[in-house]
Parts: sequence; C-alpha cells; structure tokens
Amino acid sequence: MHQPDHDIRNRLLIARLPAMPQILIKLIELLQADDAGMPELAALIAKDAGMTSKILSVANSSAYQRHSRSVGLEQALVSLGTDMIKTLVISESVFQTFNNFPHSGSTDLRAFWKGSLTTAVIARDIARAMDYPHVEEAYLAGLLHNVGRLALLSTAPKEYAYNFTARDDEDLCAVEQRTLEITHTEAGAWLIERWNLDSFLADSVLYHHEPVTRLESAHPLIRIVRLAHHLCYHDGDADEAAALCGLDATQLDAFVKSAARQVLKSAEYLGIDLTGADDIVAPPAVAPTPADPVQARLQEEVRNMVLVSEMGQTFARQQGEASMLEAMARSARILFDFDTTVLLLENPTGHALEGFGTGEAQQRLAEFSIPLNKGGLIADAAAERKMAFATRGAQPLTIAEEQLFRILGTDSMVCLPLVTGQRCLGVLVGGAGTWQLPSYQKRERFLQSFGTQAAAALETAISERGHARRQVAHVAEEYREASRRVVHEVNNPLSIIKNYLSVLDAKLARREPVVSEMSILNEEIDRVGQLIHGLADLQPTDTGSVTHIGRVVDDVLRLFRATDFVPASVQLILRMLEEPNEIDGDADLLKQILVNLIKNSVEAMPDGGRIEISNRGLVNRERKLYVELVVADSGPGLSAEVLANLFTAVKSSKEGKHHGLGLSIVHSLVKRLGGEITCRSGATGTTFEILLPARGSNSQIATVQARVMDSV
Repeated sequence: MHQPDHDIRNRLLIARLPAMPQILIKLIELLQADDAGMPELAALIAKDAGMTSKILSVANSSAYQRHSRSVGLEQALVSLGTDMIKTLVISESVFQTFNNFPHSGSTDLRAFWKGSLTTAVIARDIARAMDYPHVEEAYLAGLLHNVGRLALLSTAPKEYAYNFTARDDEDLCAVEQRTLEITHTEAGAWLIERWNLDSFLADSVLYHHEPVTRLESAHPLIRIVRLAHHLCYHDGDADEAAALCGLDATQLDAFVKSAARQVLKSAEYLGIDLTGADDIVAPPAVAPTPADPVQARLQEEVRNMVLVSEMGQTFARQQGEASMLEAMARSARILFDFDTTVLLLENPTGHALEGFGTGEAQQRLAEFSIPLNKGGLIADAAAERKMAFATRGAQPLTIAEEQLFRILGTDSMVCLPLVTGQRCLGVLVGGAGTWQLPSYQKRERFLQSFGTQAAAALETAISERGHARRQVAHVAEEYREASRRVVHEVNNPLSIIKNYLSVLDAKLARREPVVSEMSILNEEIDRVGQLIHGLADLQPTDTGSVTHIGRVVDDVLRLFRATDFVPASVQLILRMLEEPNEIDGDADLLKQILVNLIKNSVEAMPDGGRIEISNRGLVNRERKLYVELVVADSGPGLSAEVLANLFTAVKSSKEGKHHGLGLSIVHSLVKRLGGEITCRSGATGTTFEILLPARGSNSQIATVQARVMDSV
C-alpha cells in the first residue's frame, strides 16, 4: 500500500452514507418468494406514502389514462401491471438513495443516471433471455453497479470530483487504485455488503470490470452485469463478452436499441432530466493534483481521531466482556485491513498471556498461552509496551509464536500492546501480508491510539467484573451473617420451649393446670417463626407500634423464672417507673434484646450475683426524647479488649455452642428500634444503658419548645 494520506477506506468507514430504503429491502425479500404477486406488492406499496404517490402519478399520466378520471391505488396497480410496478419501486428507491449521497446535489448526475438506467434495462433483458429466475434482481444490480463512484465522490470530493465524470473503463480503475488505493468497484461492493442483502449483488458490482475470461464459470448475476456494462460502455471484445451469457450478437444489438427507448420512458416516469446527457463528454481519468503533505497529514490525524473516538463508543456500548473483545477484534480487522486478529490477555496472576477464543481457532486459542518471563517478540512487546512487527522466517521465533503464525495463516503479524497507564492488559495480534508492514509502521500512532481506547474499555470491563464479584460476595456474606444471627436468636426461644416442656411434663404428672405455660409456648413458637421469616424479609421493621416497657420486662422475667433458667444464686431486681413507660417500636425486638442481655449476665455469674433492670426515665439527646432502660449485673466485668469490640461479631471464648454474636445482635436490634446502646464495665460489674425512642418523642420536643417560646 502507498501513501496512507489518501486512505479512502478510513473515510468510507466514518462517512454517513445512506442506507438502502426499507421498501426496497422488503421488495427484494418478496421477489425471492415463488408465490409473490399483485396482492403482496399492493400491501407493500400501500405502507409507503411516497411510493404510493409515485405509482399514482405514473398510472394517471397520459401514457396510461385515456380519460380525465383519476384512479386509486388498486386500479393503478392493475393498469400498470406487475412488471412495471416492480421496475418503478426499484428505480424510485435507488434514485432516492442516490440523491441522499453527500455532494450528489451539487454534481451533474445526468450521465451517471443514464449509464445506470441503461445497464439496468439491458441486464433485465439479458436475464430474461437466459431464463434467470430473478429478473428484477438483475435490474437492481444494473442500477447499482456504479454506486461505488457516488460513494467515492461523497468521501473524497476533492480527489475524485474530476474522475467521477471520467469514462467508466479499465483506465479509471487503474487511476483509482494508484491514487486512492481503492477502486469504485470495491467501494460499491463494500457499501452493498453493509446493507446485508442475501444476494450476489455485491459480487456483481465488484467484478463488473473483471476480464471476461475470469468470469466464465461465475454466478449468472455476475456475468449478466458484466455483459450489460460492456454493452452500455462498449469496452472490450463484443463477441467474447456475448459468450459470457450464451447469447448472439443479434440479440445483444436488439437489447441495446430497446434500452434507449426504455431508459427515456423510465427517466420520464421517475422525473429525471436526461436532456443533454449525450452531450456530456467523459474525460479520460487522470491522477489528481498531489495535495499539500502537511494538510493531508493533518486531515489524516483528524480522521484517525474521529475513528478512534467512534471505536471507543462502540466498545462502551457492548454488553459483557466477551462481546466487547469480539468487537475489538472485528474493529481492528476493518480499520487496519488485518486478515485475522487474535487477542492475548494477561492472566489473573500476571505471568502469562492467554488467548481469547473466537472464530475457527476458538478451541486452540482458548488453550493458547505465552509466558511473559521467557522472552520472545510478543512477551517483549507486552513488557516494553511497544509495538512489534514480525515476518515468518525473518527472525528467530519461539514455539508459541510459530504456533500463532499458523493460527493467523499469514506471512507477517503486527503486535499491538493494550496499554492503560503503566499496565499492559494484553496484546492484539493482527495477521497481514508482508507487503503491508511499511504501511502499518507509518500508521503506528493510529494503531497505538486504537490500542489505548481498547485497553481503557478492557480495564473498565475488568473493573466492572471485579465489582460484580465483590457485590456477589458481599451479598453472600450478608446472608451468611443473617443466617448465623437467626440461628443464634432461634436458640433463645428454643431453649425456653425446651425448659417449658420439662415444666409441662412435671405439671401434667401432678395433674396441675398448664394454660399459662401453653400460652407461653405458643408465643415462643410464633417468635421462632418470625425470626426465620426475618432471614428473607429485608424490609425495615415497622416502628409505628407502641410498646409498654414494663410489660415486656415482666414477660421476659416470667419466662426465665418459670423455666428455672435463672438459678437461685442470681438475684433479679426491678426498678421500674410508672411513667414514662411507653416507647415507639416493636415489642418482640425489645424482648429479644432483654433475653440476650439477661442470658449473658447469668452466664457471666456462674457463682451467683445480682441482675438489676431499671427504668431511669426520659433523656433528651440531640433534640429527641428517649426512655433509658438499664440492665446491670454484679459480675467480674469485661476486659478492655472485649469492651473495645463488644458490639462486633467475634468468635466467642465461652464454652458450648456460642457464636460470639449475642451483643452484636443486641446492637443491631437497638438500631432497628431507632435507639442507642452503651456499655460500661469494671471490677464491680457491667451495665448496659439503652436509649429507646419515647412514645411520640418528636411531638413532645416540639411541644416543649413551643412552651419555652411562649414563656419568653
């Protein structure tokens, strides 16, 4: 390849060239169906207001109407006939597409349109003579056979404006290849391939200048368009061209004469002015005046910046890491004309590059690995974060690099490190011909910019993957923690139930009433159910209920006394006020708090002692009223280390099935009630001070403030 300053392929990639109209795409699909007829055509045309207007204008023209009454769509379709309708739809759609190309409005297209229409009409006649089943497809291929010239004019108006009017022959293709590095046949085929048509249309456009001897066994559509083009422009040996389709000179001469009349009629129906088209003399193709190298280089840099920016946006739109990597490989093939591409990514340990499997070599690539500490062309490119170029047989290669050459199936390769910051995330390896390497070396900055965009997108994907894993791990840990908490809390009512069953057994043996014990058992069984249900219920607790502290304390003490859980050596003392005694919150949560604290106190005093539960009245903290509830024991106290981590879930040092969760659960339950808990401990015992939201505490503060303001 020569000077990349004139690399029109890049411009074609970013040009806003028009897409094929939907009605034409649907018509092509319809024509492939064996049973397509007038009803299907009518339904298709009725959906397109512009096309309907065009059909009606032709049907109501003097050529078809002998009276003044206008006809509707159905009558128009009948009067025109299926063949004419297909021709009109195809022609109108294509010429609307032509008119949407940039610069088409400022260029004299009369000669271009006449050549396209003539080739289309002749191609249709040849298809009928050959019994080719898709006659309309041949007509469409003839219309589109020179669309590449419009594409080149749109993307390179300065370089191609003169040659757009030149004669369409082999000399034009040679000038295009030498000056633009792409011919109008290649540009046209590329554009049609973007339309994703399931047809040989693109091939018929690509090969319409090929030597006749090469096309003898080609697909019929390719041969039809080649012959139609020959008859339109009269280049080459006529007899040799006629042999392509098995037709004689008499038939071909009739096609050419008939085409002239049909082209004028079609142009009239389509509203195309061909007046003076024959007077336009096609000049010989010439190479454009060389552009200023500085200006050309600047234009190239701007194009490259746009391309790289678009590629970055393309990568960002991909869903998932795999689709993003596939988009990188595909984009590299298109932008840099690589035959094949392979992505080698740094493994989790950072010690090797591993293949990302796509395409035919997916299995081999998935198992492919290059150690980074053994040296070699690719490993050095990754370590030094510099591009590298290699040709098979030109330098010593490692076994892995020889394997990679076989996977690529090319004589040379380009190694592009994917660098972000100071880290190389991998290497993109592109397979190419040896003759292309000088071009890649000149475009090294462009390649590196692409690598930077790809690396940034890859780093984001890796970061998101790590974030997703951390989120999953966090959720899993939350559920494990919740499970441990539920198990711990369920043990409390289960212990009470177990003790009450012993009490029941003894009472039933003495034939004593057990109504109160059964009531307590039912309550505790319900509490077990609520605790287990809370494992899945992550909604916050309803704080709209009101709880009487004294009653909850009485219920808890009744549970412990009835089951002999509190030994006789432990004295329980209550110091409860009559008022205030109500809080905003759930009674079951307060019950769980007290059960845990009393159990801990009992277990801390195996030789006996005193537990005091007291209501110390109202406390104003940060303009909110609380009721202070205190649970104190006369145990040996807590060490400084235990006290520092008191409300954190740690492994318990107590014997038995303890999990070290009790006080962390108490802390979370108090928080759920909207309260605060503190602990003080010394040689004379441990005291837990709990602040619980007083009933209507917010309104109480407001009332007090109002009274203060009134008194002032």
